[in-house]
Amino acid sequence: MQVLGIPVENGRRALCWKLLLNYLPPSRLAWDEALDGQRCAYRRFVREMVVRPGGAAGGSAAARVDVTEHDHPLSDQPNSQWQTFFKDNDVLGQIDKDVRRLCPDISFFQQPTEFPCQEVVCGDYHERLHERVQRVYLDSASVCRVGLGMQTKVDAKRRQQEHDYVALPGGQEAHWEVVERILFIYAKLNPGQSYVQGMNEIVGPIYYTFASNPDARWREHAEADTFGVFTNLMSEIRDFFIKTLDDSHSGINFRLRLLMERLHHHDPHLAVRLKVQQLYPQYFAFRWMTLLLSQEFTLPDVIRIWDSLFADEKRFDFLTEVCCAMMIQVREQLMSGDFAHNMKLLQNYPPLEIRTVLAKAEWLLSR
Repeated sequence: MQVLGIPVENGRRALCWKLLLNYLPPSRLAWDEALDGQRCAYRRFVREMVVRPGGAAGGSAAARVDVTEHDHPLSDQPNSQWQTFFKDNDVLGQIDKDVRRLCPDISFFQQPTEFPCQEVVCGDYHERLHERVQRVYLDSASVCRVGLGMQTKVDAKRRQQEHDYVALPGGQEAHWEVVERILFIYAKLNPGQSYVQGMNEIVGPIYYTFASNPDARWREHAEADTFGVFTNLMSEIRDFFIKTLDDSHSGINFRLRLLMERLHHHDPHLAVRLKVQQLYPQYFAFRWMTLLLSQEFTLPDVIRIWDSLFADEKRFDFLTEVCCAMMIQVREQLMSGDFAHNMKLLQNYPPLEIRTVLAKAEWLLSR
């Protein structure tokens, strides 16, 4: 599987990823129960966390909160729904910016999903997250005094960029909106870690794979299944995103040191060349390993790489060999180039046949 990959026919890749990342139990007899439990839990998260301030999670008029008496935007109580709402906005703003630029080389994430979340697009007490971001940006626009009047000046940084994805009309949801909701709920459930820029690059290929399943019965639950698989994957690589753990055995600096040790084992001359140039792995391989190479290759190639990474019994040791193979594949250019040339080469890795890179990694692993 590491070299040949997972067959894409009949949704086998999506199914294998669910199994390899422990979203589904090994026994097929237990699948229905496991899926029902995971999907029901996610629907509950949506009801409880993607809710308008002043509206209760129950979503009925009878459950509406009287914000003037019990809770209000100026409340300083630690359990205030409004205080939580305001604290979430900074995180949501970063998520919104990142998902609007997800995989710009393809149009998939700009297209409408077949299965929008009805509670969000049609409900009165749950909100579309991008609308909250737009409202917050407008409300927080800078205001300056002009003569006797007031003039609003919107920060240019907050204006939607021309290349950002746009929201779809009411009743529809674009795929990027679904990804935004997944990341927001993940951040809410993991306050110690919250959202870190780059997580969008991890969840994107998973959602794309599940939402492209040829079987509509699986596509219908792509959002909940993506959340479950993404959560399991993050539990294995989350230490890469926590700065205080960088130097721990599970942190990113340990993995980078291991990478250079493996490169020295495979090609000591190349390793010495990079060391002499002071071209440290933090300059290029930090992104490679943290984001599982999701920004170095096209989406189809990333998905193919992930087939191999998820199939790794030692979990991501193969990633180290893939990174070594990437450097060895451009060895001649690295040996002849100066610091600036080599830095640019490794930070903007050239297009290569991915099967060649993976075959080289497999050969290195066997040495």
